Amino acid sequence: MTDIVRYLTGITTTGTPHLGNYVGAIRPAVEASRRAGTENFYFLADYHALIKCDEPARIQRSTLEIAACWLAAGLDPEQVFFYRQSDIPEITELTWLLTCVTGKGILNRAHAYKAQVDKNTAAGVDVDADVTMGLFMYPVLMAADILLFKAHKIPVGRDQVQHIEMARDMAQSYNHLYGEHLVLPEAAVDESVALLPGLDGRKMSKSYDNVIALFGPREQVRKQIFSIVTDSRAPGEPKETEGSALFQIYQAFASPEDTARLRQAYADGISWADAKQMLFEHIDREIAPMRERYEHLVNHPEELERILQAGAAKARTRATPLMRELRQAVGLRNLGAVAGAGRKEKAKSALPSFKQYREADGLFYFKFVDAQGKLLVQSAGFASPREAGQFIAALKQGGTLPGDGKAVAAEGVSTDQVNSALKALAETGN
Repeated sequence: MTDIVRYLTGITTTGTPHLGNYVGAIRPAVEASRRAGTENFYFLADYHALIKCDEPARIQRSTLEIAACWLAAGLDPEQVFFYRQSDIPEITELTWLLTCVTGKGILNRAHAYKAQVDKNTAAGVDVDADVTMGLFMYPVLMAADILLFKAHKIPVGRDQVQHIEMARDMAQSYNHLYGEHLVLPEAAVDESVALLPGLDGRKMSKSYDNVIALFGPREQVRKQIFSIVTDSRAPGEPKETEGSALFQIYQAFASPEDTARLRQAYADGISWADAKQMLFEHIDREIAPMRERYEHLVNHPEELERILQAGAAKARTRATPLMRELRQAVGLRNLGAVAGAGRKEKAKSALPSFKQYREADGLFYFKFVDAQGKLLVQSAGFASPREAGQFIAALKQGGTLPGDGKAVAAEGVSTDQVNSALKALAETGN
């Protein structure tokens, strides 16, 4: 298992996937799920949906349609972890544990929160207007989604990289306080992923009302394709492929050879109607075989529910053991085991120790205390938990307090007392 790379992708359940979602996310993710040497986690982010949508029926319908889309597109639930976020109670439990080690300063910098604050400021209203704690805490929930399954790689666009960096920061904070339990994820930004233009040439988005339905009725899809905005050049007049939304969409579905043929047809003056018909035929060839599966699943929601429940049970074989480990680490333990903890815990508690933490200023600190909890050394702030950890390691190895001001003896404590405690700790091998 050590050579397995785990990928994780979440899909927010607030709408119905369109052709742009298929080309930019669904198709590449399904292809990636078949790579050797990987484990792949795909989840329906219905908790995240609550942040931006207060229509229960819409969230339920979106969950149904998105799940059906992914399965119709070829995602195999037997080969991946495919589950609904709200079916994994360990996600919300881990969210709380992470909340307790995350400084407010980090969340103040989150893009979505800052954007709302900036909008409010520009409008001259209270900066917290329309800011729910769901919006503010969004990055913590996202971190829990990732860290619970020890994901290594998170495929995201550049605008989402900040969330992965914040998840790493939270994992580091937890690990430094309670031991190395959480895996630090990395953002996987694929610059080659196509951003499909919509009917009006802008990015395809429901916000712009310029989308082409993914599994809409065949004639509806044809009608949408024929409404793609083109210029006024008549049949026989050469046409430019540069900036042509029609050509860009065609390129996302056609082979390089077919793309080259359409490029030549543009130069030869193909009519826009013929070009749109070619595009429709290419899209229909790829999508039509999936449409039957999609319609079957949408019309048999109980079948989808069984698939999601099975996926949740499979995902919880990973989530439950880790959550048990994390609860134990923070002290949420079976009281009946107190007596059985034995002399090992007692001996450990009788040693001087380092305590790491993060302050509201966003910096990382540590203190060195004796066996009774008396403060011996207080550190200055470090930019990252790694820097603080490296300084602690140097203290343990050197056995003496340096005079560089990064850590100073507490008031009333001599350097000799500190060095003696450091030596005692080093002798135990801790």
